[in-house]
Amino acid sequence: MRARFSEFGRWAAMLFAVLGVAAVVAAQTTVQQPAVNTDPGRTIRFPPPVLKPGIPTVWLVGDSTVRNGRGDGANNQMGWGDELAPYLNLDKVNLVNRAIGGRSSRTYITEGHWDDVLALMKPGDIVLIQFGHNDGGRPDDPARARASLPGVGDETLVIDNPITKQKETVHTFGWYMRKYVTDARAKGVTPVLCSLIPRKIWKDGKIVRNTDTYAGWTREVADATKTDFIDLNEITARKYDALGPAAVEPLFGDPHTHTTVAGAIMNAESVVAGLKALPKDPLAGDFSAKGDAIPAFRP
Repeated sequence: MRARFSEFGRWAAMLFAVLGVAAVVAAQTTVQQPAVNTDPGRTIRFPPPVLKPGIPTVWLVGDSTVRNGRGDGANNQMGWGDELAPYLNLDKVNLVNRAIGGRSSRTYITEGHWDDVLALMKPGDIVLIQFGHNDGGRPDDPARARASLPGVGDETLVIDNPITKQKETVHTFGWYMRKYVTDARAKGVTPVLCSLIPRKIWKDGKIVRNTDTYAGWTREVADATKTDFIDLNEITARKYDALGPAAVEPLFGDPHTHTTVAGAIMNAESVVAGLKALPKDPLAGDFSAKGDAIPAFRP
């Protein structure tokens, strides 16, 4: 019990230490536009990554909770993918964040972003994949048309996509997640599925989990495909539960979804803890001293 309270104390200390940085970022960026881009067009393009040769690359694929906007802390919002580098030994692995705000498991594929990442991957690389925040709603929503069908089955729905003006066959969330796994393995890349980080939604004094929807469906796909799984939803939710509403409030830059720098750091440490809890951690030996100091998650 004493070790548990010690860990929570470390989180509290880290939180207050980082809040000052988050406040500065917020003050400098309040005039900028909202970070999340929900335009389904193929308008987001990244410059070629600068990779050290001869070492594997860790690729990050997901939505704005992994990479918010340009990854610069605009609007006091930051994704965990842009805070992961300090926990890795970048002389042993490259790290490339290719998450895009507003994307779902479906639109990251249909817009061609997944093909772009696949083209850059090489055997021996690792890809961490996290979706779910943008997968709800109507598949043919006239404003965004990004939702996948619920569940993990093989159901499909043919729609007239109001954005692309073309017919599209929409699949389930699980179908798209399986495609990421299959495609990555075909390239000799190790996929790691991550459940979506929790939203700041409280019920009976605890953060609401998503075990009956996207977090649970991600786990189902991981189990069915024998893929490594990091339950970010549960790992971070436990931290929020322990801190309580007042201390969690500054970890968010909006009402309930996007984290501040402090929240992103917390979630990056959840990723490290989840990696270390895997039966065979694909990044074992590739952590920095800061990463080595993070204990493995214990369910």
